[in-house]
Amino acid sequence: MCAFTARPPVMGRRGVVTSGHYLATAAGFRIMEQGGNAVDAAAAMGFCLNLLEPHQSGLGGEVPVLVYAANEKRVYALSGVGWTPASFSIDWCRQHEIELIPGDGYLPATVPAPVGTWGLALARFGTMSFGQVLQPAIELAEQGFPVYEGLHEFIAANRERFTDLYPTTGAIYCPAGRVPEVGERLRNPDFAATLRLLCSAEARAGGSRVRGIEAACDAFYRGPIAAQIARFIADNPVLDASGREHAGLLSFEDLAEWQATAEEPLAVDYRGLLVHKCPAWTQGPVFLQQLTILEGLDLRRLGHNSAEYLHHWIEAAKLAFADREAYYGDPRFDKAPWDVLLSKEYGDRRRAQIGPEASQELRPGETGWGRPDLATFDVLQANRTGLRVHAQSPADGHTGDTTQLDAADWQGNMVAATPSGGWIQASPVIAGLGFCLGTRGQMFYLDARRANALAPRKRPRATLTPTIVTRDGRPYLAFGTPGGDGQDQWTLQFFLNYVDFGMGLQEALEAPTVHTDHFPSSFYPRQYRPGGVIAEGRIAPEVIAELERRGHQVIVTDGWANGKPMAVHLDLERGVMTGGCSPRGQIGYALAW
Repeated sequence: MCAFTARPPVMGRRGVVTSGHYLATAAGFRIMEQGGNAVDAAAAMGFCLNLLEPHQSGLGGEVPVLVYAANEKRVYALSGVGWTPASFSIDWCRQHEIELIPGDGYLPATVPAPVGTWGLALARFGTMSFGQVLQPAIELAEQGFPVYEGLHEFIAANRERFTDLYPTTGAIYCPAGRVPEVGERLRNPDFAATLRLLCSAEARAGGSRVRGIEAACDAFYRGPIAAQIARFIADNPVLDASGREHAGLLSFEDLAEWQATAEEPLAVDYRGLLVHKCPAWTQGPVFLQQLTILEGLDLRRLGHNSAEYLHHWIEAAKLAFADREAYYGDPRFDKAPWDVLLSKEYGDRRRAQIGPEASQELRPGETGWGRPDLATFDVLQANRTGLRVHAQSPADGHTGDTTQLDAADWQGNMVAATPSGGWIQASPVIAGLGFCLGTRGQMFYLDARRANALAPRKRPRATLTPTIVTRDGRPYLAFGTPGGDGQDQWTLQFFLNYVDFGMGLQEALEAPTVHTDHFPSSFYPRQYRPGGVIAEGRIAPEVIAELERRGHQVIVTDGWANGKPMAVHLDLERGVMTGGCSPRGQIGYALAW
């Protein structure tokens, strides 16, 4: 008998789509009905999400993408993370008394990645034009979409910021200083005009479909949009968390010279499944490291969400994230020993370090490259004072402003993407364009001795981390979730629920989760709690008590608080596709036919 779930899994034969907002999912479904493939549908959903969830993602943010290309029978990682300005460096921060890169304003801005990334995806793996995939987002922006409860509450909480500090944002989201009511239509005509400019450039280009897509990207990065971005942030300094106003450092040249790239993903085999993650310009490899540690355990014997299982799971996460702190960064700058870190032998050694009690230390592993002593690094980046790690309450930390989308089609194409950044609460909307810049640069360290240290034209190590799984070289699963540092913890629990515990797709997505904040947060102000664990309230009280007895510092949250995982599964033998989305957050949905 199937377990009860809050939502049913959806199944179909031609295609399946899921995303963080039901109207975006409907747009992806519409594109597939018009003959588009999974990549076309994913791009359409991505642009709609930038509009529909402006506090979760935007055109000025990021979107790491994994694509399984059916015609090539392989997975690609598309680097949807922009680089820093050429003028932004550790020396610049020292000269301007910046000890910690703020999480708001213009200083942490990197080149907006979504347009170029989806342009690359469409050109390489899609079948449609920009004009076709942008149409749903243009219609929603021009005609308006109904404000949902979560967005209403968010705008209400930030009304003063939008009206006083970011007036260009307030003009869209708080017209005449008023918070739009639930069910009221919210329009963003400047957002629509920006997308129409891309369509016009594409139409004027003539020639092939790919040439048109390239022309649309040129209009964004090497034309009037880039010029307006550079001009606006230079002419309109804004107050940030440093307590001072700063103008933007991104130049027209920074935008014009950036390009999205198709790269080789990192992957490990787990019980006969090949799990693919983006390289270390994301935190994605921590998912793989956790798998190599846990693979040597009989998880079913330990019991799902038992204290014994969760203890081992939490301790494995701590070890993997300690390695993230020690080794991960943009591979063009920071080299890491992936042959060691992702090996079964290294996983065995790390698993042997798990004891019966909760560790209170941040313990990177010995790889033969020289193990960094993280205690010598200043997590809060105080460049001129003593080096020390600060532990603070999680109440002030970042809780995750991101969304997710997944798609698969009958040909076997599969996409997982994690849009984020460009949040309306973190940076002003650029006048005339309808979107704001991202703040991903806050993830850099200002200590040149460590990985993920700030450097000109470097990609920050983003938390954004989609997953694609193949079986026997064929597409099997695509999934992801919003949630900052929690992403590769909650999606790992979904994956283990599905693969090791034999749950159905929707049941696995809805099952209660935990995560640890034992390591420094990726977000300003870089807080952490040694031994910290956050558990959803549906975890059994006796399990919580046992974890606490073992030394875990547990905070119990709402029963449906952790992320919003979603997934699609492709069964090519049966010719059936399945999709699901957690009810957490209420507005994510899956559709199939």
